[in-house]
Amino acid sequence: MRKGRRIHEATFDKEAGRAILQRRNIITKMRYTTVKCKFCEDWESVVQYGRTAKGTQRYLCQKCGRTFLNNRAKERMQYPIEVIASALNLFYESASLAKIQRQLKLSYGVSPDRSTIYHWIVRYTKKATKALSSVPIRAGSKWVADETMIRLKEKEGSKQWFWDIIDDETRFLLASHLSESRGTKDAQILVERAARRAGKVPEVVITDKLAAYLDGIELAFGGETKHLPAKKLTSKAGTQIIERFHGTFKDRTKVLRSFMRRDTAKIFTDGWLVHYNFFRPHTALKEKTPAEAAGAEIPFKSWADVVKGEND
Repeated sequence: MRKGRRIHEATFDKEAGRAILQRRNIITKMRYTTVKCKFCEDWESVVQYGRTAKGTQRYLCQKCGRTFLNNRAKERMQYPIEVIASALNLFYESASLAKIQRQLKLSYGVSPDRSTIYHWIVRYTKKATKALSSVPIRAGSKWVADETMIRLKEKEGSKQWFWDIIDDETRFLLASHLSESRGTKDAQILVERAARRAGKVPEVVITDKLAAYLDGIELAFGGETKHLPAKKLTSKAGTQIIERFHGTFKDRTKVLRSFMRRDTAKIFTDGWLVHYNFFRPHTALKEKTPAEAAGAEIPFKSWADVVKGEND
């Protein structure tokens, strides 16, 4: 029977252990199995039903009339949860789509299209960001902010500024900001966004000597917060904090360099924030994630939970 041909009418003789498919007077014998249907979870009505173009066994459930593959993928999903979760982890650890494709082939024996991998990243990044961006946290009183320039591929390499601010105590990345300028308003947006996320105003914010921070922090917090500018971010007061911060920031920038448009950069910088805060353990935090260090109660503890949760 050729792939894609529909069965208009079917009757089954369970005692004989075969299915008689009636179409154009064609009778096909099919073997019963012990495979459970992914859709109705029936154990007794599943039979082998040909193979895919790649040679994978396909099954037909006589009870609900639907076909499926006997892999660990959820219903309506071609690939298992662990494959999709691995792709997301690899992406947010700076792997290119091509490298992800190669690694999935080596680890799981599958080779999804790069467009499929990209679709997974967009889909589950949006889901994770929506679910985790407002989870309450307990942040410390000392924050560190910095910004870096990157050129996107659109608009003939337009220059963009990426701003981040991190809590020193928990390593929680409180906020990010993407802008075309590097002014006071941008610094103000960053620190105000961080304050909303933390639910508090910090006692100290450490930055480089960019004048925009001085005015932006004062506009946002008035005299409540002390601004500590560190020369080239290497002062004794901020050295260890900044070194840790720059390692984090460098990882995030690697991911951003692969983006072609400003709108996609925004999606994935938010996704990297989720990955860093909620799914990536830190040695300095005794293998806890920043979210765990900040006392967050979260619905997902990994990308696998995000993928599985959407399809339960």
